[in-house]
Amino acid sequence: MPWFSIEGDALTEAQIQSAVDRLLTEARTRINKDLKRVLLLPPDLTRAHSGAGKITELLYKALPDAHVLVIPTLGQHVPHTEAENKWMFGDIPHERILPHDWRNGVTHIGTIPASLVKETTQGAADWEIPVDLNSVLMDQQWDLIINIGHVVPHEVLGFANHNKNYFIGLGGKETICASHIAAAVYGIENNLGCLITPLRATYNWAEENLLKHLPDVYLQIVMQRDANNKLVTSGIFVGDDLDTYLQAARKSREQNITVFDKPIKKVVAVMQADEFRATWVANKAVYRTRMAIADGGELLIIAPGVERFGEQPEVDALIRKYGYKGTPRTLSLYKTEADMQEIPHGVAHLIHGSSEDRFTITYAPGHLSKEEIEQVGYNYADCAEMQKRYDPAIMKEGWNTMPDGEEVFYISTPSAGLWATAEKLHNPNRLDYGKNL
Repeated sequence: MPWFSIEGDALTEAQIQSAVDRLLTEARTRINKDLKRVLLLPPDLTRAHSGAGKITELLYKALPDAHVLVIPTLGQHVPHTEAENKWMFGDIPHERILPHDWRNGVTHIGTIPASLVKETTQGAADWEIPVDLNSVLMDQQWDLIINIGHVVPHEVLGFANHNKNYFIGLGGKETICASHIAAAVYGIENNLGCLITPLRATYNWAEENLLKHLPDVYLQIVMQRDANNKLVTSGIFVGDDLDTYLQAARKSREQNITVFDKPIKKVVAVMQADEFRATWVANKAVYRTRMAIADGGELLIIAPGVERFGEQPEVDALIRKYGYKGTPRTLSLYKTEADMQEIPHGVAHLIHGSSEDRFTITYAPGHLSKEEIEQVGYNYADCAEMQKRYDPAIMKEGWNTMPDGEEVFYISTPSAGLWATAEKLHNPNRLDYGKNL
C-alpha cells in the first residue's frame, strides 16, 4: 500500500511542503531513523514544468544535518550546466548535483531474461536486457533514496516515472538501448497510456529481483490544467510499492488524456525553448499527438530552442544520416548497418519520430536550417513566422479558428499529456498488463 497521498484541484505550496515533511517523517519510521546519507533522484530539465526541481530543493533543505546528493535522472540526455541546475534546483549547491554518466559511470547488477522480454512483448522482442545502473546509486551506502518524478503518459512505459527513474534515468548504454528498441518494435501506439506496458512489466520484475534491498521511496507528481489552462499540481503520491505508481498513473489517465470522437486535421504544438533543444526530446510533440491526428493531417511543431537532433554527437549523426522515415525502412537498415546496431536506442527514436507517412510533420525550429529539417524527412517552417501566426499570447489551449478560417488544435505543453481518438486509445490489440490491478 502507498504511504499516503494528497489530492486536490491545485495543491498549495503549504500542502506540497507538508508532503515533503511527512515523507521524511515516515521514512524515519519505515526505513531508517537515522538519515545521514540521502540520495535524491529527480527528473532532468525536460520535466522542469512539473515542479519536481522545487520539491527536490524542499527535500534538500529539510535535511540540513544529512549528507545529501542529487542525481538528475538524465538517461542519455545532455548533463545540466551549472546555470541549468540553479534554474531547476534553486539553492542546492552545484557540487551536490552529480551528472549521470550512462557510458562510464554504471555498475552491472543483473539481467532481465530474454524469455520474459519475449513473453511480455508477444514475441516482438526476444533479447535479454542487461541491467547496468548508476554506480553512485549502486556502490555507495544510502540511508534513504527518494525518487521524485512526474507521472504522465509516456511513449515507452505507458506512463513516465516510478522505476523508469532507475532503468532509464540512471541506466547504462546497454540497458537503455535494449529497452528502447524492444518498446519500439512492440509499437509506440501499443504503449501510450497503458498502465503497465511490456517494458514496464520487465522493469517491475527487475525491481523486485534486483533492487529490493534499496532503502527507497517514490514521490509521484500528477498535474492537470486549471480553469485558466495553467498546469497545476493535482496529486502527490508517496510510497515504496507498485500501487503508489498505479494510483498516480490512474490519476494521470483521468486528467492528462484528451479523447476525441474523430481524428484532428491539424495540431499546433509548442515545445518550450528552455526545456527542449533537440528533436530527441522535442519529438514528444509527435509521440503524444500521433493517436489523435487524421490520415493526411498535419502536426506543426514550434520549437524555438531546438538546435540539434540528437543528445549525443553519434545519435545526432545517426538521425541526420537516416532520418525519421518509417518503421519498415528503419528496421530493414538496422539489420545491416553497423552504426545503427551500435546505438539501438537511436534506431528506436527514428521509429518513434516517424508518422509512418500517415500525416505530415512540419518543424519550425529556432536554430536548424530548412535543409537540415527536410533531410531527416520533415517539412520546414520558419519559426518566427509561425510564432507570429500562432501567437502564444493569443492562442488558447484546444480549438482555435484563425483569422483566415483555418481550424487548429493548439497544445502548449505536449509533454504533459496524451491526445488520442477513442478508437485508437481503446484498441483491443493494446495489451495493458495493469488494467486489472
